[in-house]
Amino acid sequence: MEDHNYYLLVLPLVFFMILKYLIFNPHQKSPPSPLALPIIGHLHLIRNSLHQSLAALSSRYGPIFSLRFGCKSFVVVSSPSAIEECFTKNDIVFANRPRSMAGDRLTYNYVALSWSPYGHFWRILRRVTVVELFSSHSLQQSAKIREEGLQSLLRVLFKSSKNGTERVDLNYLVSAFSFNVMMRVIAGKWFIEQEEIGTEVGKQMVKEIRGIFFSSLSLFECDFFPVLRWIGYKGLEKNMISLHKKRDDYFKVLIDEVQGNDSRFSDSTREKKNTLIKSLLSLQESEPDLYTDDVIKSIILLLFIAGTETSAATIEWAMSLLLDHPEALHRLRKEIDTNVGHGRLLNDSDLANLPFLRCVVNETLRLYSPVPLLLPHCSSEDCTIGGYKIPKDTILLVNAWAMHRDPKVWEEPERFM
Repeated sequence: MEDHNYYLLVLPLVFFMILKYLIFNPHQKSPPSPLALPIIGHLHLIRNSLHQSLAALSSRYGPIFSLRFGCKSFVVVSSPSAIEECFTKNDIVFANRPRSMAGDRLTYNYVALSWSPYGHFWRILRRVTVVELFSSHSLQQSAKIREEGLQSLLRVLFKSSKNGTERVDLNYLVSAFSFNVMMRVIAGKWFIEQEEIGTEVGKQMVKEIRGIFFSSLSLFECDFFPVLRWIGYKGLEKNMISLHKKRDDYFKVLIDEVQGNDSRFSDSTREKKNTLIKSLLSLQESEPDLYTDDVIKSIILLLFIAGTETSAATIEWAMSLLLDHPEALHRLRKEIDTNVGHGRLLNDSDLANLPFLRCVVNETLRLYSPVPLLLPHCSSEDCTIGGYKIPKDTILLVNAWAMHRDPKVWEEPERFM
């Protein structure tokens, strides 16, 4: 009888303590989430482009919410304060990328900078990339290359448009320009020679290199349901292995060309013809165990993916927006005519005197970002965002597109300028 009374007293107390812990402990509060279906989770809610579907869910569940796709857990953020918390307070927690089938097959075993795990090796890669690409000397060299590429683009535009009377394929031309500049920085040669730009040969070259470098590195169905990978679903992994070989063979040819050309130059000429590959090969000579061939190829891969079609898409959208808004085009042209004139091309040093041009670029990136969803991150330990508990191994999706069009942030988010 006494035991019975004891349990009657203790059990309600234990129940109350558990309830209080679950309800009032802020560290146990999970982000809001839609109703999930068995096995597939929330995949049925993704009906059009991913960033637009997530934006629609954000308008209903708030700027921080959670989803589950198969066996993968996600947290989606789309407000400035939440994004700032992710990358300041929790910067180290979210420094890693999620592992995926594409990462396994297309990133040289995750040695590519944008997919490398956070740590000593990642810091070395970051330092090398910054020094080789963003030092004052490197920026001066790339500025000259950009100017040469731009002059070539303008000549082709003038010729193709027949003094402005014919339509031109701007999508192809700005892509050719971007690939030319990046190839010159990386390997010291043009991707497409000037006489081939605008020809069927040049167009085919752009088409082929797009096929090699712009297959998705995102998560696939096989990442959500590992059994699909085991059974070779749709041949996805097999296709990735084939694609990786094409890329690897392409990089081998570039590296061999640079090494072969370098051996034919004198020391003074060799120094003038310095390229990214040449710099990386020099580092490899001093530290071969660190700067392996795969590391060199991964850096080249990153530059091709991050520095070509993203730039081309931004240029194309900027031109489209300016043509749709002639008053902005007139104002921009007046600013450039006043501060630069007609005798030369504008350069980096002019930007300080061209505030409206900077506004045009910023507005283009806001409305038509080439990366509407930032590359995914993955939590290395439990953390909190906006008071919500985020478990370890949760994949973070930052919806930049939703934030850039949020009426709480922008007075007229759909309006250009």
